Amino acid sequence: MKPNSPPNLNRSPSSNLKMKRNGTKLKNIFYSQKVAPYVFVLPFLLIFTGFYLYPVVSTFIMSFQQVLPGQTEFIGLRNYERLFNPTFFRALYNTTLYTFWTIVILIPLPLLLAIILNSKVTKYKTFFRACIFIPALTSTIVAGVIFRLLFAESESAFGNSFIMFFGFDPVAWRQNAGTLMFLMVGLAAWRWMGVNMIYFLTGLQNIPKEMYEAAEIDGANTFNKFRHITLPFLKPVTVYVLTITLFAGYKMFEEAYVFWEVNSPGNIGLTLVGYLYKEGFQYNQLGFGSAVGVTLLIIVAILGLIQLRLTGVFGGKGDN
Repeated sequence: MKPNSPPNLNRSPSSNLKMKRNGTKLKNIFYSQKVAPYVFVLPFLLIFTGFYLYPVVSTFIMSFQQVLPGQTEFIGLRNYERLFNPTFFRALYNTTLYTFWTIVILIPLPLLLAIILNSKVTKYKTFFRACIFIPALTSTIVAGVIFRLLFAESESAFGNSFIMFFGFDPVAWRQNAGTLMFLMVGLAAWRWMGVNMIYFLTGLQNIPKEMYEAAEIDGANTFNKFRHITLPFLKPVTVYVLTITLFAGYKMFEEAYVFWEVNSPGNIGLTLVGYLYKEGFQYNQLGFGSAVGVTLLIIVAILGLIQLRLTGVFGGKGDN
């Protein structure tokens, strides 16, 4: 067989010139400052559309439907009308109370720990930082099982043994709304304390030391330096931590599920996401579950905008 001839020999000069021009155009497109950003952003847009935008739109449409196996029927606002029931309001109350306590605990305490670990007099900083952060690497289910064992109803459990040492009666921790809330908030605080501490610690380390030195020269005490230097410089970090804590509180599911799943006595452990799961998947009412999800999205969006407005992100009171 004869060896193949070089490809360019079998093409006309005009054909080779056309291919060269096409290659140059393609190269110019990828190196163009106008087109290249869209090329790099395209994978994110595809993932965002397929895994977030499409499910949100489908959920919104489904919230106006009655979805049964092999049957879908538009029923208007009847799913939203069904939300006005004691179970939904109980789930909303539990979720709001849980979010409130997590904000109260998971902002001041991590900030205090970050200040302590950022102090010059604190020794073994890396060790303590790792000890506080390690719980964040633990599964919520595993940690929840440990909490259930520690705070079991028996007198020999750690929780009851501890309070009985001080003369109190044993407590049925998971049977009471107050103590169950204590367990859920305690589990969340134990897991996320270290994460928020790292956020605040990073913010503290970015504050110029010259600011504190100038304040000391002017005679400022520790409280004044904290109020007029530390807090203002930590405002972006604080707003971020507050935002993610707010969102995490309203989407909480695992902390409640690990103690009572979704069938707690008197719905004392029922949350909005748990209610969505219960109605949508256990009772197979996907339309009503979608209405719960859309309502939760609206509530979180409104609270998030209010929080950002009050903290001055949108030029509100926080700027004064």
